[in-house]
Amino acid sequence: MSDDHTRVQEFFGARAADWDRRFPDDGPAYAAAVGGLGLRAGDRVLDAGCGTGRALPPLREAVGPTGVVVGVDLTPAMLTAAGQAGRGRDGHLVLADVAGLPLRSAVLDAVFAAGLVAHLPRPQENLRELARVVRPGGTLALFHPIGRAALAARQGRRITPQDLRAEANLRPLLRGSGWLMTSYADEDARFLALAVREP
Repeated sequence: MSDDHTRVQEFFGARAADWDRRFPDDGPAYAAAVGGLGLRAGDRVLDAGCGTGRALPPLREAVGPTGVVVGVDLTPAMLTAAGQAGRGRDGHLVLADVAGLPLRSAVLDAVFAAGLVAHLPRPQENLRELARVVRPGGTLALFHPIGRAALAARQGRRITPQDLRAEANLRPLLRGSGWLMTSYADEDARFLALAVREP
């Protein structure tokens, strides 16, 4: 994905209003993936590239009323759709780029990122920025509600050996960005890689 934010915003902006209707059955998969983060009441969590905020309700449920949930996205129309869906009640919606988050270092317990990796212009730097805002020992979930093969078939393409989400590519990418991968699942019904922030 290019560094040209206008192109990213145009792509997702044109799809924002219908995004949730296109994928109406993803809620349980999001909730299950959030469960993998091991969040506790009072934790602080970021939904990076939150889109229409489908992860915000289960994130709020996991951290409870004393926790902090922040959803960051680059596309204004996606955040508007999240607000219209009432998801602003579950977390703070912030227009920002994950390449330069408006957060202090080590303030979060976890990051949830659905469908984000493929859209990062500089994956190692961008994942390092996510690591910057998470405390040592905090967690990261890289998620997609369907696996790589199912997604490629839906998009009419083939998986290439360069796919960043392949375990052989993702594990060293995360390691070089301050994360240690702890589990990896690439199944038809989900993609979920979990990692821990290294000291």
